Amino acid sequence: MRKIVWLIIFVILSFESFANNISISNVNICNQDIVNHCTFIEFDISWENSWRVATGPSNWDASWVFIKYRLKNSTIWNHASLNWVDGTGSGDGHTVPANAAISSSNDDGMGHSKGIFIYGNTEFPQGSVSYTGVKLRWNYGFDGVSDTDSIEYCVMAIEMVYVPQGSFYVGDGTSISIRGQFESGTSGAALQITSEGALTLGGGGAGSLGNNNALGMAVGYKDDFNDVDSQTLPADFPKGYNAFYCMKYEITQEQYVVFLNKLDRTQQNVRTNTNLSSGTTSVTNRYVMSNSATIISRNGVRCDASIHSSDPISFYCDYNGNDIANESDDGQNISCNWVNWADLAAYLDWAALRPMTELEYEKACRGTLSAVANEYAWGSSSIAKATGISNSGANNETASNVGANAASDNHASVQGPMRAGNFGQGVSTRVGVGATFYGIMEMSGNNWERAISVGNTKGREFTGTHGNGELNATGNADVSNWPGSDAIGANSRGGYWRAPASYLRVSDRYYGSFGLNIHHNSDGSRGVRIAP
Repeated sequence: MRKIVWLIIFVILSFESFANNISISNVNICNQDIVNHCTFIEFDISWENSWRVATGPSNWDASWVFIKYRLKNSTIWNHASLNWVDGTGSGDGHTVPANAAISSSNDDGMGHSKGIFIYGNTEFPQGSVSYTGVKLRWNYGFDGVSDTDSIEYCVMAIEMVYVPQGSFYVGDGTSISIRGQFESGTSGAALQITSEGALTLGGGGAGSLGNNNALGMAVGYKDDFNDVDSQTLPADFPKGYNAFYCMKYEITQEQYVVFLNKLDRTQQNVRTNTNLSSGTTSVTNRYVMSNSATIISRNGVRCDASIHSSDPISFYCDYNGNDIANESDDGQNISCNWVNWADLAAYLDWAALRPMTELEYEKACRGTLSAVANEYAWGSSSIAKATGISNSGANNETASNVGANAASDNHASVQGPMRAGNFGQGVSTRVGVGATFYGIMEMSGNNWERAISVGNTKGREFTGTHGNGELNATGNADVSNWPGSDAIGANSRGGYWRAPASYLRVSDRYYGSFGLNIHHNSDGSRGVRIAP
């Protein structure tokens, strides 16, 4: 039997920004096993500002690595099934490089995972890491690929942060709240989440999760529980007690471009805001997320003026607007706004991640610490807003004022979201860099964080199922029990680049049950995954 013919094409995702700069290199496919219908994909991976600590947050950062492939001459990209890492430490057919560990979940119940986490296996201070000779076993036969098919493939990596299992507080304990923030019963005090068990929402009883009687929430979008009326939050709803991984940064414009370029034409049209439907050959509003001819609110995702009538479109970053794709100042690392709920859900399904819940949002920000009144994601009630931008659009873009930790309430100076991980240049404190307890960036400000709400029936149906790596034919997520394209069951937390500072507070729930699903210059977000 003739061995498989491999046409090797790989994509390098490079997030050249403060606190990362992830790179995949030396990609190779090797050691095909035609008896077991599997092969190995080998690569090196490195990134900056990695860590593993045994005290304080007691956590580490990691890269979520997954693989996309397509048959040669096909326009359809699929998600590769990797061997499951069962926790024995052997790697289960994978080759684990020195000083590293890998883990994954049995995503299909048949011994296959949608990706792997790779991270340091011993404690080390913050710094750069480089792992060489990673080999992942791809069970291509399970995916319906034959031993003699020619394929193209891409290795993808997204930086994540491990949030350990443990108790935490929701609500910041302020004595007066008019924004529906969480509390213990009707006491006004923060409530400690101590398990993944079912919770009583409202009703005023001891130990229930109250919401300050839903005062101050967006008109028409209040929770369906209050001090009198109660609901039940099921045990299957992820409450943040169990360990999970959270994306270290909001989805960047480069990441969203890579996603768009792996979709077919129908899916691309749905996941952008400009009309790019089949039959369209001329595009005026080439900034496709804002549906505009000129850049609006710093989103530089663009396509050509002339496109094929039906083939998939090639998107790129062109923040400087000179019609040259992906230059060093084209905003690849700016957080991607104009992403509606359906766009976010599709991206997370495609990447085999999932949306976070609003309880996980507060856990990721506050960690194990006691609540601080009016606190932002960096654990303080003080805020330093960006007053301008230096090196605009470049991979070293920063706030022009040293020590800024948020883009917020400063439209004339900032005019849109900023580069992921840009804050706190020259400042090494958590407040100075705007980091959460666990080291996650921009959870207050920049773009809204879209989460699953506890405040309505649809949100409470969410069980934390991960994406399967595939979208439906229309380009939408197709995962059971996720809020649908109408965004009912989703909400917005953490504020955005133009919002008043009060919206950025960790416990603010003004939009706690507001399922907005329009393309807006404030919306972006990130995903999570339950730890294996």
